[in-house]
Amino acid sequence: MLTLQLDALTTVALALVLLAMGAQLKKHSYWLRQLCVPAPVIGGFGFALVVWFLRNQQWLDIKLDTAMQTPLMVAFFTTVGLGGSLGLLRQGGKILFVYLGACWGLALLQNVVGVGMAKVLGIDPLLGIMAGAVSLEGGFGAAAAFGPIAESLGTSGATTAALASATFGMIAGGLLGSPLARYLIDRKKLAVKSDQDQTLQALGKASETLSVPLDATVLLRLLTCMLVIMVLGFWIGNALNEHLGIVLPVYVGAMFVAIILRNFNDRARVIDIPDNAVSTVGDISLGMFLTMAMMSLKFWELEQLGLPLLVILVVQVLIMVLLCIFVLFRMFGGNYDAAVLCAGYMGHGLGATPNAVANMGAICDHYKVFSHKAFIIVPLCGAVLIDIVALPLITWFINAFA
Repeated sequence: MLTLQLDALTTVALALVLLAMGAQLKKHSYWLRQLCVPAPVIGGFGFALVVWFLRNQQWLDIKLDTAMQTPLMVAFFTTVGLGGSLGLLRQGGKILFVYLGACWGLALLQNVVGVGMAKVLGIDPLLGIMAGAVSLEGGFGAAAAFGPIAESLGTSGATTAALASATFGMIAGGLLGSPLARYLIDRKKLAVKSDQDQTLQALGKASETLSVPLDATVLLRLLTCMLVIMVLGFWIGNALNEHLGIVLPVYVGAMFVAIILRNFNDRARVIDIPDNAVSTVGDISLGMFLTMAMMSLKFWELEQLGLPLLVILVVQVLIMVLLCIFVLFRMFGGNYDAAVLCAGYMGHGLGATPNAVANMGAICDHYKVFSHKAFIIVPLCGAVLIDIVALPLITWFINAFA
């Protein structure tokens, strides 16, 4: 079989082409628009299917260099931070803790379902755990970390099962999150309005949105600001890891630095940060890194899934959908922000934070109302605070059922 290795620049160029194709397909497809399927998912998912087909036919194996995916992801979350208000976080503090509690509860629920279904289907309970929080809420990172541990305890094929389950979850989370939020918004006839506007007014910070022409000077100022924030974020992350042993996702430091700068700048007015420029750069960064994430999906790993594991994963997905519709939507406030939060919950509850961001972005783009609350709460909980409870729970379940 021939192998085609694409370098980093070619991979970025291909991602841009696929993103543009996904946007055009969505523009001309009524059903894709109705389902709010993100353009990066359309383009990247389609490419991943082509790669799978070519590899399955033993014709061509395409390998990607996704070195630019991480910087693009950090750039996007930097723009999220630049749009964030600490006042908004104070107002949404209750929802943040409710959402975090739901994430912790999900880690327990997915493991209970995995073990219970494994016993009903007559397979090793550790394989059920691999198809639970390890691969779903944990994603590829946890799957790669805990799979070998399960194998060392005597569960053959645990790593393959975990990685295949993570692939299944990534696909399901990316395809179902946005349609579910659209269903909630339309079914409940929700007012398409974010809490952000009321919060800013209550804090006395409401002002005309700064919108200026996107010329070279504006973009240079913004990009300089963003790159400085990203570097500071990387330094903070490395320092925490080196001196305190705290490991955080690479974008967290930059997002917090950006939030601090935004709120300081609201008072001191040191630099003009045009909202329209921030959103434009953020949209481009988001589209590129999500397309690259979807392009990298390895569908052939799903071939390793046996029927019992597939049944467990289908049950996990159904439980997630029912949980969002009948329980979490109301707990999150029963409004537009709550629907966006449910889209994010589906994304990282079944796949990863990029899925959550893609889902929320598709909904906000469809309704033309951005939920800053969701875009701050979901990444913070989904990639950082979940692990406080989820990882010890996974470890306990593995040891208890080995």
